[in-house]
Amino acid sequence: MNPFQSLPGPITVLLIVIVLAAAATWIIPAGEYDKLSMSEDGARFMVTGGASGAAPLPLTDRTLDSLGIRIPLEKFTGKAIRKPVGIPGSYHPVDGNPQGLLGILQAPIKGIYDTIDIILFILVIGGFMQVFNASGAMVRGIAALSVRMRGRESWLVVLLTFLFSFAGSSYGMAEEALVFYPILVPLFLAAGYDLLVPLMVIFGGTQLGTLSSISNPFSTIIASNAAGVNWMEGLNERILMFVVSTGIAIWYTVRYAQRVKKDPASSIVLRTDGAVHTHYEMPALSADVSAQLDWRTRGLLLVFLFTFLGMIGGVIFLEWWLLEMTMLFLASTMLLGLLLRLPEKKLVGQFIKGAEELLSVAFIVGIARGVTLVLNEGRISDSMLYYAAQWIGHMPPALFVVLLLCLFLFLTLFIASSSGMAVLTMPIIGALAVVVQVPGQETVNAYLYGMGIMGFLTPTGLLLPSLAMVNVSLAAWWRFIRPLLLLLFILCAAFLIAGTLFHA
Repeated sequence: MNPFQSLPGPITVLLIVIVLAAAATWIIPAGEYDKLSMSEDGARFMVTGGASGAAPLPLTDRTLDSLGIRIPLEKFTGKAIRKPVGIPGSYHPVDGNPQGLLGILQAPIKGIYDTIDIILFILVIGGFMQVFNASGAMVRGIAALSVRMRGRESWLVVLLTFLFSFAGSSYGMAEEALVFYPILVPLFLAAGYDLLVPLMVIFGGTQLGTLSSISNPFSTIIASNAAGVNWMEGLNERILMFVVSTGIAIWYTVRYAQRVKKDPASSIVLRTDGAVHTHYEMPALSADVSAQLDWRTRGLLLVFLFTFLGMIGGVIFLEWWLLEMTMLFLASTMLLGLLLRLPEKKLVGQFIKGAEELLSVAFIVGIARGVTLVLNEGRISDSMLYYAAQWIGHMPPALFVVLLLCLFLFLTLFIASSSGMAVLTMPIIGALAVVVQVPGQETVNAYLYGMGIMGFLTPTGLLLPSLAMVNVSLAAWWRFIRPLLLLLFILCAAFLIAGTLFHA
């Protein structure tokens, strides 16, 4: 019996993490930083968390200077900063709120409430993919593509990993990438690869992009604003990091994919999980399959393609988010039903069946949010930041920035939201970095690199939903990814040290 097969599943792992987070609320002293935000009418600042409750302050640069916040006023008035910002030096103990059995049981449910938009997005994607797959266009399209790319499949890995990494780095692609598993899993299986290859191309690609985050508005721009630096500072370093880190990851993935294709027994999935199956496997392709597609199949594939292009265009140019993206896939499902002339009951039945297949993925997303809620309700999220900042606050610059990278590795285990991490930590860490003479841009980069590396492993992010999409265990993923993560950590530490010394 394979010992890895006895490891708990992703939902059980998350429930264990919730229990551990609740236990931490009994051990770590409760405390909070005061928070600064704009009033609802946008006419003044409001400070919350002090003894007097919510206190109004003038909406001026002088107010920001007096609080030690280096964020320009226009970032608040222009709504670039939307979440409450921690005030440096304002940490104070508060009455603890240890989370007991009731809090543990409520956390997954509250997490599902809090992520209902993401959950609905995932379920609608499942319904859309089921209706499309039932048409047979997917199998015929992949069969034709496999014929055209026969002998050149590794170039698909190179091209698609680059594209997903660029999408993550440029505009922050994350949850949207879940829609590509039904497309690419059967394609790479047909090429003779195992399930880790599409997982690395899609999840690994977008995660690589968040590590470098050239212009990601949800991390780079928000974090730079919160740290009081122009997001263009450090841009050249992030572009170079994007090129180098993506190149290393592509080399690593192609090397593994070619080894598996040459010797299927070398597959980490096979050696760790055994012969697993996914919802997206397709029948074996016959040797005489044609690369030509009939007009009906081409039309269906065009609808499929334009749905995804519409989603990407909407996010980039129209500021779409989950509501609009979910609407798009629902509308495309109805359009497919009309083109396929499906009876109403059959269309609804196929849609519900597809949603059911991704229900476990949707639950994983919601339960993961429950971890953060336990820490927030236990009032220890700020405490973890405070004590960690005190520990690294008296180090030489080069050592400080590496330890700062390690700090963000640790915090990402509990705070997977890039924007939430930025507004919580950057004002505090940014002020501390000034004291030890670390450039603001390297503080931002340490945050990006730390969240980027730990994003490959944290159970509170998109890792567990992605693993569930392809039915690969956490153990198999860990065996695959750990050498690459070591390389990325060394690379990031070297970039941070070089940047700190160069700008000293």
